[in-house]
Amino acid sequence: MRKLILSVLVLGALSACKKEKKIVENNDEIKDSTMAVTTPQVSTASINLKEFSPAQVSDYLKNKENDTLYVTNFFATWCGPCMAEIPHFKEKIAELKGQPVKFTFVDIDEKSDWDGAVKTFAAKNDLQDHIILVDNKKLDPAFFKSTFEKWDGQAIPYTIMKKGKRTEETLGNMSAEMLDQKLASFISEKKN
Repeated sequence: MRKLILSVLVLGALSACKKEKKIVENNDEIKDSTMAVTTPQVSTASINLKEFSPAQVSDYLKNKENDTLYVTNFFATWCGPCMAEIPHFKEKIAELKGQPVKFTFVDIDEKSDWDGAVKTFAAKNDLQDHIILVDNKKLDPAFFKSTFEKWDGQAIPYTIMKKGKRTEETLGNMSAEMLDQKLASFISEKKN
């Protein structure tokens, strides 16, 4: 009797695994067909992204004596956490349009990816006016030490927010709520 019950349980478990595999295969087919339909073809021929030297990036990040909030995000297209936070930034760009807030994305992809992956990313996300390129091979420890208080360049995403003399650095992915809070704290204060 024990052997019969054990055989039935093993058969049941095997057939359940087989059914689940079939469901997973069908879901993969659905995902593949959905991706094929929803992935728009974008033209990158007209996109011209600006290249900055490390010195230009440092100059760009210096404190400015005005009432504008500068939000600068360092990212790469191969970085999952970077790509996960981009929609939050895009929402804020649209929401804060016309206000004294400037969003810039500094791409540190390999130079060989600039014409392909980076331009495609810029076009798909309509961020071509917000992206600058920097050759990551030229970013040495001296650049990080002289430009940032906390960041050593070992991980991304990294976001630096500056308004007047106030600076806030964030290493790692920001949720929509975290980004909202940080932006609101800068926007609500007067120039230092």
